[in-house]
Amino acid sequence: MPTTKFFQSTRKIIGAGVNYKEILRLTNAPKPDAPVIFFKPISSLLDVASGTSATSPTIRIPRVFGGVINFEAELGVIIGRRCSNVTTDQAMSYIGGYCLALDMTGMDFILDARPKGLPWCLGKGFDTSTPVSWLITRAELPNPDDVRVWCDVNGVRKQDDSTRNLIFPIAELIAYVSRYMTLEENDLLLTGTPAGAGPVRHGDLIECGLGDGLVTMRCTVADE
Repeated sequence: MPTTKFFQSTRKIIGAGVNYKEILRLTNAPKPDAPVIFFKPISSLLDVASGTSATSPTIRIPRVFGGVINFEAELGVIIGRRCSNVTTDQAMSYIGGYCLALDMTGMDFILDARPKGLPWCLGKGFDTSTPVSWLITRAELPNPDDVRVWCDVNGVRKQDDSTRNLIFPIAELIAYVSRYMTLEENDLLLTGTPAGAGPVRHGDLIECGLGDGLVTMRCTVADE
């Protein structure tokens, strides 16, 4: 089991929103013309060293969110070397590895901000809002464009889909973002969450994973 803590030198966390086809089907929404990109601060990272530990890391709900946040399980892509203005054909060669991640979200804040055209950052950037697993090597995940992403809350399956159903696949996300900014070694790109994301509260247990046992994480949720 690799335990490299890539996030100790991560400088950017970049997220992709609304990036699974099933979400468009359920909401009857058109396909976006381009990826929906947002940022999360480095201070949001939470180290989840083991998915089977008896003591699970704790995700803290800020008081301002009224005791409710949303879970979003995702495949994370770790940039392996500096790149800028890369093509989709080149993009995968800049990947250093992968991880399992949760993109915890103050959804009420975001639902209020969207129609006003306001930024999402305060709904995405609170401390502990980005739990991450250990590094998964490229050899361990040779086909990242077809890996299951699943999530259970209190033992009930909430999310289960494959990255083959991403609207914008990994290579397209990297190429798109690299047109606007340089991606650096150990930057973390969150590829989007499957349908089924929803609220969690104090005392809930989140279990999520990639594939069939490739990597799992367990996190508890508690009020701040």
